Amino acid sequence: MSDGMERVSSKHSPRVDDNMAQDVSGLVQGPGAGGSRVEESRQPEPAGEDQPEPKTMTAGASRGGNPQGMSMDDVEGRSRLGRFITMSALPGDRDTLVANARENQAPADIVAALEGLPEGTRYQTVSEVWAALGHKNETTRW
Repeated sequence: MSDGMERVSSKHSPRVDDNMAQDVSGLVQGPGAGGSRVEESRQPEPAGEDQPEPKTMTAGASRGGNPQGMSMDDVEGRSRLGRFITMSALPGDRDTLVANARENQAPADIVAALEGLPEGTRYQTVSEVWAALGHKNETTRW
């Protein structure tokens, strides 16, 4: 008998062949065909928890303009506030919101504004917090 090298008909060891087959099957099947964890991590991330999905936009929002009843400053200010208050803090009271804003490295003006909220009130949404800070939200027509 020979040294055993002739029995291997492939250019690669069987383990390398198996790995190559798995790599190819992932490419052939695509991400929707019962993909693995690795493929899942390559999926685009969903909108951040504190960012509204497009379908949750209010009826007052108009294309290319401001929501009805809100100035551009209101829109930008509320959006900025929403970056520092995440869904994990809502519903929450003043102390929860202040702690959450600090965890998210909110600037001093936002922390100070949140510290000025009345104690004991629970807020369900960033819009409620924004209104409690004395700002306008969109007006909705029914």
